[in-house]
Amino acid sequence: MPLNEIPQAMNLYKYTILVAFLSLLAFSEASAQTRQTKEEYVDRYKHIAIDHMERYGIPASITMAQGILESDSGNSKLALSSNNHFGIKCKKDWTGDRVFHNDDAPNECFRKYDSVEDSYQDHAEFLDKSPRYDSLFAYAATDYKSWARGLKAAGYATAKDYAQRLIRLIEDNKLYLLDQENGSALYASRNRSENGINYDFESQSSVNTPSTHQGRINPDQYRVSERTFNGYSVYTNNLTNMLIAREGDTFKDIARTFVIPERLLRKYNEIDPKSTADPIAGEMIYIERKQIKWQGEESHHTISQGETLTSIAQLYGIRQRNLAKMNKLKINATLKEGEQLRLK
Repeated sequence: MPLNEIPQAMNLYKYTILVAFLSLLAFSEASAQTRQTKEEYVDRYKHIAIDHMERYGIPASITMAQGILESDSGNSKLALSSNNHFGIKCKKDWTGDRVFHNDDAPNECFRKYDSVEDSYQDHAEFLDKSPRYDSLFAYAATDYKSWARGLKAAGYATAKDYAQRLIRLIEDNKLYLLDQENGSALYASRNRSENGINYDFESQSSVNTPSTHQGRINPDQYRVSERTFNGYSVYTNNLTNMLIAREGDTFKDIARTFVIPERLLRKYNEIDPKSTADPIAGEMIYIERKQIKWQGEESHHTISQGETLTSIAQLYGIRQRNLAKMNKLKINATLKEGEQLRLK
C-alpha cells in the first residue's frame, strides 16, 4: 500500500469501529427500554390475578408475586419462549405443547402456552386441582403469608427462601392491596399517589353492569339429591349445591342464611360484584363454586333463542370462563340459535 493511502485506511478503520460501537450501544439501549418493569407487569396482569382470587380463592398478591418471581416480570427466557410465567413443569398428565429449559436439572420439560392468559389459568387450575395444595385453601385470601409458607411446604419450589421471597415482593410492592375489597382501585390509587397523578381513569368508566339472566328453571329436571336448610330446599346440579330463588329473595339474605360472603355468592353465580341486581324467582343460585365442565351424559347443548353463555353456564353448573374456553368464544360472545356448545 502506498504511504499516502495509510492515513486514509486508518481513518476508514476507525470509522468502521465507531459505527459498530454506536450500533451496539443503540441495540443495548433498545433492549433495556423494552424490558418490562414490575409495575408494568402488575398493571398488565393484575385483573387476572384478582379474577382468580374471586373464583378460586388464591390471593391476588400471591399470584402476582409468583408471576414476578418465576418469570422475572415476564422477561425470562422461559416466559418469552413459551408464555410460561409460573415455572410449571410438564408433569405426567400434561398433554399440551412443551419446551425444554435448564432448571434444577439440565433440559427439563416445561409447559408451553398459547398466551400469558393461558399460563395464568393453568396456574390457578394447577393449585386448585392438585391435592398437595388443598390445605392452602383453608387460609383466607388476605393471608398471603400463610399462602407463601404453604406453597413452599407443599413443594412448589426448591429454593429454601421461596416463601420469604414471595412475602418480600408482596410487601415491597404493596401487592397485598390487590387482596382487599376494590383491590385494583386501591393499588391504582397508591400508584397515582406515589407518582403525583390526580386523574383516576377507572372512576370515569361508564361500563354497564350486567344483571342476572331471566330464570326459567324447573328444579325437578336437575335435582340429584334434596335436603332442606333453614327453610331452603338444596339441590345438587353437576355435583354443585344450589337452590331455586324464591319471590323476594336477595343475595344478601341467601348469603346470610348459608354463611357465605355476599360478594363470594355473587362470584359463584358469575355476577359482577358491583351489581345490585337480586335473584329472579325461579333462578338457579349456586352456593358453592361451579365445576369446570359438565359431569352428565350430554356432551353438547343446542342453543335456544335468547340464551347466553351466562345462562347456559348456570343451567349446567359450569364456570362461564371454562365454557367459553372450551368453545373458543369470548366471554361476552353473542350465541346463535341452533348452534351447539361443547359442555366437556
